[in-house]
Amino acid sequence: MKKKVLVTGGTGFVGAAVLARLLLRDDMQVLAWTRRTGASLPAGVIAVPGSSSRVFAAGAPVADLHTVVHCAGRVHVMRETASSPLEAFREANVDLTIRLARLAVGYGARRFVFLSTVKVHGESSRPGHPWSADDRVAPADPYACSKYEAEQALIELSEQTGLEVVIIRLPLVYGPGVKANFQTLMRWVSRGVPVPVGLVKNRRTMVALDNLVDLIELCIVHPEARNQVFMAGDGESLATPELLRRTASAMGCRAWLPPVPPAILEAAARASGQLGIFRRLCGSLEVDIDKTRQVLGWVPPVSVDQALRRTVEDFLRNQRK
Repeated sequence: MKKKVLVTGGTGFVGAAVLARLLLRDDMQVLAWTRRTGASLPAGVIAVPGSSSRVFAAGAPVADLHTVVHCAGRVHVMRETASSPLEAFREANVDLTIRLARLAVGYGARRFVFLSTVKVHGESSRPGHPWSADDRVAPADPYACSKYEAEQALIELSEQTGLEVVIIRLPLVYGPGVKANFQTLMRWVSRGVPVPVGLVKNRRTMVALDNLVDLIELCIVHPEARNQVFMAGDGESLATPELLRRTASAMGCRAWLPPVPPAILEAAARASGQLGIFRRLCGSLEVDIDKTRQVLGWVPPVSVDQALRRTVEDFLRNQRK
């Protein structure tokens, strides 16, 4: 009998890729929870309508669920408009998550895969000292706080009901179709914009979309994934100058990286109110995926250079449209 797997956020960057991967399996029936009527979903995916207030609409085909992969949520935003950002994040990332998980248990779900963030450990790591899944947590902004609160609430629900909870903490995710900061970096490189980070010696971990989807698929089926917290990553951390050079190489051009001392960059960022951009470009945020490798036997199937090439090809193709 096929396992019924429900994916939330199925029209988003990560969720859509998860749906595409699971459709390749013969042992799964794939469902997608959607709050938009008539949302575009791949052929073969069963739509499950719902809303934040009424998670499953009447008659939703959710009986005998096996696993929920929860990709939906309120993400970190650059220009916050909510009067109370923490409450807005809690409503989307904690309250909805727990309502969904409780309902899923009622419909027979055995496992709940939750996408969290490495930012539960803080805003930056020390170079050469990556975070592991068992390190202390220190969420510093409303987004990270809400994700950690959701993690804790799911663990409590697991203890009460026996639901197997799998938590995957994500760094920056990139791949074909990526937007936001990574798209901005590619635009800078493609236009020859000078990015004055030539002297920066930070370390940052990312995870390619293909690698993340592979890990999520494994966490659905692997018996040892139950009730574990895993870090996601490509297995290779890069300094920002190296990332820009390798992105430029994939584009067939050169990155322009003036050698400005980081202290000067930081002072300029403070003066202009752009300290957040400075930290994302010049700070370190490195994670250790050894536990993920050892417990699951997981090896990221795609290298950083392969993933950058696919990401760049998609970006350039869309630029030509």
